[in-house]
Amino acid sequence: MKKGLLFIGLFFLYTFTFGQETLIYCGKLIDTQNGKILTEYTITVSGAKISKVESGFTSPKENQKVINLKDKTVMPGFIDMHVHIEGETNPKRYLEVFTKNEADIAFTATEIAERTLMAGFTTVRDLGGSGVNVSLRNAINAGTIKGPRIFTAEKAIGTTGGHADPTNGFKKTTMGDPGPAEGVINSVDDARKAVRQRYKNGADLIKITATGGVLSVSKNGDNPQFRQEEVDEIVRTAKEYGMNVAAHAHGKEGMQRAIKAGVQTIEHGSFMDKETVALMKKHNTYLVPTLSAGKYVAKKAKVKGYYPDIIIPKIEKVDATLKETFTMLAASDVNIAFGTDAGVFPHGENAKEFRYMVEYGWSPLFAIQSATITNGKLLGMENELGVIKEGYLADIVATDSNPLEDITTTERVTFVMKNGVVYKIK
Repeated sequence: MKKGLLFIGLFFLYTFTFGQETLIYCGKLIDTQNGKILTEYTITVSGAKISKVESGFTSPKENQKVINLKDKTVMPGFIDMHVHIEGETNPKRYLEVFTKNEADIAFTATEIAERTLMAGFTTVRDLGGSGVNVSLRNAINAGTIKGPRIFTAEKAIGTTGGHADPTNGFKKTTMGDPGPAEGVINSVDDARKAVRQRYKNGADLIKITATGGVLSVSKNGDNPQFRQEEVDEIVRTAKEYGMNVAAHAHGKEGMQRAIKAGVQTIEHGSFMDKETVALMKKHNTYLVPTLSAGKYVAKKAKVKGYYPDIIIPKIEKVDATLKETFTMLAASDVNIAFGTDAGVFPHGENAKEFRYMVEYGWSPLFAIQSATITNGKLLGMENELGVIKEGYLADIVATDSNPLEDITTTERVTFVMKNGVVYKIK
């Protein structure tokens, strides 16, 4: 008798926990696949997935709950292809490498992850940190903490003195000689070992710094930093291990070496020209513009002491070309993926990237598609992410206004669902 009652209890617990369906009434629904707005639709969510999308407002059946978003615009959860979730800009950022323990970084990252999710970003690609990002990904996947779905590069790969050398700016007695285990290479053999180490450490993809960087404590921000044979080996080895490569790159030569090697994305592209655009088209390479980072650092460079003095000329050089470069890119048909470089500016403000893309000439619809269907494809999840469609994961966000008429409404997301779980509703 007791066993029978226990079985019945477990049956009802399962039914109400896993069997309940949710109907979402959408006043407007952005069809990212076909590039249009639908009106008065119902999304049925079963567990973590979308089981049905149909015209009209479906009457609920027994064991179906309703979420009323009739006065909102609904779309797929946003995907940011370039974040650094372990930390955030502040005037003491360059000292934190000496003062923060791994546990400090982890607690900071936990808060940042939740903030990112609440801003409507249900998936992100973390392009380099200390390795805490791997544990953070695992904790989110296990349901231990709240946050976006993370694809991480673990530690970025650079060269000695290059943008991803973790000891740049240190005094000589503490610089040491970091190698492949720390993500620093100086040969083809080093390149191969560094990729394999990232794989061993749990990375989902590889990130390289193909040129100098703006915010590293070094003089040159755009020189090429890998020999062609080195970046060739990185891409070759990464592909053997089932990983794509993202290449931080500002200068033309470094970009072109990375493109020829077969990287999936170029990050930043500050000094992109028409010749490099043509090469990207030939190799089907995507650009991740990260306009938010350029805008933010240009503003903070005017605040005395916010950045080390050696960085200021690099910021000014990038800022001087930003409008011309990205206006040219918006007028071209180069492949674009949405990414922000959050961490260089405050996390949670990722959606400002939509506004900046529109300012430079991309349409609101294009910007939204770049952050949904395009990025879903680049992550190899084109049948699960980026579209509100039967069989896709129930990653859904909503705004009070129509973003195709007012793109800034994406900065004020009022509903967030990830994997069928509601995290925010206003």
